[in-house]
Amino acid sequence: MNYKKFEELPCWQKARELCKAVYEMIIKSRLGKDYSLRDQIWKSAGSVMDNISEGFDDGSRKEFIKFLGYAQRSCGEVQSQLYRSLDCGHIVELEFNKVYELASDCRRQIKGFRKYLRNYKRD
Repeated sequence: MNYKKFEELPCWQKARELCKAVYEMIIKSRLGKDYSLRDQIWKSAGSVMDNISEGFDDGSRKEFIKFLGYAQRSCGEVQSQLYRSLDCGHIVELEFNKVYELASDCRRQIKGFRKYLRNYKRD
């Protein structure tokens, strides 16, 4: 693994993209008025980014894998909260699909990176 900063990680970059999309969705939709759900989805999206960076800075591969697991589960939280937002009529299906797909992409990247780290052998 040749990354020097967490910002270089493709999964962190995708998580950042997810956060931006969640924020745009909040400010452009009725979700912004549902303070509880808005705060939940915003915190979950932020948790994806934050857990990746926190695990990266730990220095232990085992801990990094653990924190990537937290980040992966936070993607699932975002997806679940998207369903709640859609079902409450806060967002339209187009918004749902866009952000849901970003969360899915992010989740896949994190999962793949975790698998790589588990199998990584240092020379």
